Amino acid sequence: MKKEISALIIDKDNLNFYPLDKSRWKDFEKLFGERGACGGCWCMAWRLKRSEFQKQSGEGNKKAVKKLVNANETIGILAYYNDEPIGWCAVAPRDKYVRLENSKVLKRIDDKPVWSISCFFIDKKYRRHGISTELIKAVIKFCKSKSVKIIEAYPTVPYSENIPAAFAWTGIQSAFEKAGFKEAIRRSRTRPMMRYYL
Repeated sequence: MKKEISALIIDKDNLNFYPLDKSRWKDFEKLFGERGACGGCWCMAWRLKRSEFQKQSGEGNKKAVKKLVNANETIGILAYYNDEPIGWCAVAPRDKYVRLENSKVLKRIDDKPVWSISCFFIDKKYRRHGISTELIKAVIKFCKSKSVKIIEAYPTVPYSENIPAAFAWTGIQSAFEKAGFKEAIRRSRTRPMMRYYL
């Protein structure tokens, strides 16, 4: 039995995107909710060694991400619909992501400096409406303003139409393709590395 698709219709003219900064912390907090998006992550999974991440899961991760925001570090883009925060896309220089740098499957393609799109979180009622592709486009625009030359991503290739959201937090390959990304290399059947050259 197929899942029923939501009747919600998105007017893309009412979508707006802003980098997360101190003035938008409350919106980020509201979007992520009590669970910190997923299992107390607070978008720190890639930034810490697994043992550190698990040790400070929940409140510790929330404090860590707030510290980055308070230090004016670029960590991602918030999506708003009718002034409500509905989506998140993490983006930063690749070397900020400890676990990414230590990954065998996602090891560096070359020595060129890249910014990495590492994570998405979309409010449940806005999923399956193309928000992630719109977020990717907003990230491209933001990276252009920062003179970034290469953006890299590590999406999942879905094994079914109804892949659980918990397995799609790095994004879906088709969403990146719609935004103009191309597959650069694939060392795993379900995890291509994609790039966008600015």
